[in-house]
Amino acid sequence: MAAISIEAESILEDVRAAVETLRNNGVEADARGWIPDENTEILDKAGAYKVAVPRRFGGFDLPLADQVAIVTEIARGCGSTGWVNCAWISSAWIASQYPDKAQEEIFANGSVRISGAFTPTGTAARTEGGYIFNGSWRFNTGIRGADWNIYAALVERSDGEHEEVFGIVRASDVTILDDWDVTAAAGTGSSTTTVTDLFVPEHRVVDGIEVLEGTVGERSNTGATGRNYGLTSYVMALSAPVYVGLAKAALEIFLKSLPGKAIPYTHWADQREHPHTQIQVGLAANKITAAEALTAGWVERMQRAADAGEQLPLADKAATRGEIGYAVQLAKEAVETLHAISGASIIKRTAPFQRVHRDIEGLSLHGLLTPLGSLEVHGRVLIGLEPDNDFL
Repeated sequence: MAAISIEAESILEDVRAAVETLRNNGVEADARGWIPDENTEILDKAGAYKVAVPRRFGGFDLPLADQVAIVTEIARGCGSTGWVNCAWISSAWIASQYPDKAQEEIFANGSVRISGAFTPTGTAARTEGGYIFNGSWRFNTGIRGADWNIYAALVERSDGEHEEVFGIVRASDVTILDDWDVTAAAGTGSSTTTVTDLFVPEHRVVDGIEVLEGTVGERSNTGATGRNYGLTSYVMALSAPVYVGLAKAALEIFLKSLPGKAIPYTHWADQREHPHTQIQVGLAANKITAAEALTAGWVERMQRAADAGEQLPLADKAATRGEIGYAVQLAKEAVETLHAISGASIIKRTAPFQRVHRDIEGLSLHGLLTPLGSLEVHGRVLIGLEPDNDFL
């Protein structure tokens, strides 16, 4: 993997210094259903919201390896904050493909937070100069602290068929429902949002297929831009580090609590001395290391193709998706392994481990990141079948 850039190292230094603060703020994040303002202020000051912003607007336009490192470290402090920042960074990358006029509006301040709802449960109707958006979208991660929001919507064509578009709207024009009450990733504030008869100018609406393929208008993401990763692979590649960060947090928290800890109702006065503890810790640590090694592999593969201005071949896309699914599984298993030998005290809501455990269990159910679907796609291609999946 390429060396971390100066900008990324500066962000990482600030995030590392704030990990304990992010972790301690988890109690508040769970209670309010949204990450504390202190978290966003720390990361804004560090420059995290410039990560995917083009340099011509004062951003850092960091390569994928740098983005992965930053998201991993944020998630090591707080899973919800890591997930939200993954959403904001990846959506900013999507916006960087829009026409210049849209980018000049969206990136005007250099640092920007963009959320998104990418299941097309709303509609868009053509009108003079743009589109009228209507509908509701669930799981709109990060909308409570966003400047802008991306909506996937369906447009009815003259032949009665529908096509998908992606429109970027001001977050202030969005109605946020108070319906986020969950057992995992509670701080992400992934509420349902709605808009009614909202006009979106034409330059902020692009073809959904072009977004998926990375070939949007003036900002065509073909050619050797170094950032033409392909939407699905990129979003998954930037999401997986949240799971790795959570697993690293679990190991760190467990090891910190271990010295002097006895095994209740036994003669073992020091849990560290028990071979089962030693083996399980080694197992968990190696699963995390394996997940990180898989991450380095797909990051290098995707960056090499982007630098050459090439789309990944189908086999590589399937492999990337399969490896991401397996890395998620490994990270989840590492947390579960440590959870099983942690003792009853970790069920306290003030204990950070229980939050890590709940977050990774919940996030592993995400439709795009769940290991089962990703491993199926990879396996189908390996045995010579079509992937039977549009999300590659």
